[in-house]
Amino acid sequence: MGRTREAGCVAAGMVIGAGACYCVYRLTWGKDENEKIWDDDDYDEDDEDDDEESCDTSEIGMENEKGDKTNAGVGARVKPQGDSKTKAEVSLGLESGPGVKKEVHSESQIGGGLEAKAKALFNTLKEQASAKAGRGVRVGTISGNRTLAPSLPCPGGRGGGCHPTRNGTRSGSRASGKSKGKGRSKSNKAPATIWPVRRGKFNFPYKIDDILSAPDLQKVLNILERTNDPFIQEVALVTLGNNAAYSFNQNAIRELGGVPIIAKLIKTKDPIIREKTYNALNNLSVNAENQGKIKTYISQVCDDTMICRLDSAVQMAGLRLLTNMTVTNHYQHLLSYSFPDFFALLFLGNHFTKIQIMKLIINFTENPAMTRELVSCKVPSELISLFNKEWDREILLNILTLFENINDNIKSEGLASSRKEFSRSSLFFLFKESGVCVKKIRALANHNDLVVKVKVLKVLTKL
Repeated sequence: MGRTREAGCVAAGMVIGAGACYCVYRLTWGKDENEKIWDDDDYDEDDEDDDEESCDTSEIGMENEKGDKTNAGVGARVKPQGDSKTKAEVSLGLESGPGVKKEVHSESQIGGGLEAKAKALFNTLKEQASAKAGRGVRVGTISGNRTLAPSLPCPGGRGGGCHPTRNGTRSGSRASGKSKGKGRSKSNKAPATIWPVRRGKFNFPYKIDDILSAPDLQKVLNILERTNDPFIQEVALVTLGNNAAYSFNQNAIRELGGVPIIAKLIKTKDPIIREKTYNALNNLSVNAENQGKIKTYISQVCDDTMICRLDSAVQMAGLRLLTNMTVTNHYQHLLSYSFPDFFALLFLGNHFTKIQIMKLIINFTENPAMTRELVSCKVPSELISLFNKEWDREILLNILTLFENINDNIKSEGLASSRKEFSRSSLFFLFKESGVCVKKIRALANHNDLVVKVKVLKVLTKL
């Protein structure tokens, strides 16, 4: 019974070995018999691998030789079947390479028995198959085992999926690294709401050129009073200034308490807001009753106009407001302390500043009560250069009007007899006593402009 059991085990082992060989054949070489999988270099590598495997199988054969001597008789009885199967196995080994043939013959010469031969052949073929299968798995990992990179942004295509990558782990790590870097960079950036992007943030309820009713003007004034946003303040001031161009809205804004709400923005540091504030007050100052409200702020406007940047838009808006406020004689005395500054600005300013300052001073010269204070102030001697014919018509006409009005007021007020009261740097000495202005005016009698000639002759006739 023992030998029969052993013979059955041997037969079962041979069947298993043959099945394994067949499976290996189907997996590796049986796919395409006409295609050569391995190159000559692969044969060299396989020979080296087979040499190492021969050492292992020889050791297995020696161990089996000692332990399986009792199986010789059983091997002799089942020799026909074993020979036929071993021949087939050997033939497979010959196809795989010469190294396998040598290993099988060495095992048979050692005489380890049929079971040892089957085990040795099975182990050899198994290791070769596993080596070749390992290459196949490696190729499959590169070419067929694709994964989606979750950190890459999905394109907006039809399916909405991402492009697959060949090496999932490698591409995933790179993509994740990039995504982390992008995430950090985005988190480090300041949000757009920190910047004063004011345009479009507030939907102003009215257009700046709309003619509003009293309830709508009240809403705009409420917005202006409560907000600190420069953009909203600017839009509200422009809206109120445009509506103040109409007489019925001038009264409405004053009755709604709009003058103090607008005038409080004179103190702001934003030059654009100050400019729009002066423009709105300028339109409101056309109304005589509104001037009574604005007179409280006239000194503050004058000081800011003198110290702000020369020839700036804020300065021009302030000068226009002061000009409107001095059209009448009621509030001119509030600005008498600024006469020297006005004449200094007349000399330093550009063309437009000169014209606006001369209009302002002409308003004072039309009030005889302001003559003494006006002619007694100190003026730069370079002011005489404004009588040169190189200037354009507007400047020449304004300076001639200024001289004419002062000369008439000196006569009407009887100041010619009190000439000792005025210093040599005063306007009185420059216009009346020095005689330089008279010479300059007579030189303008040959001016090319007819209007200037007429004005010059009118002034000369009053001397």
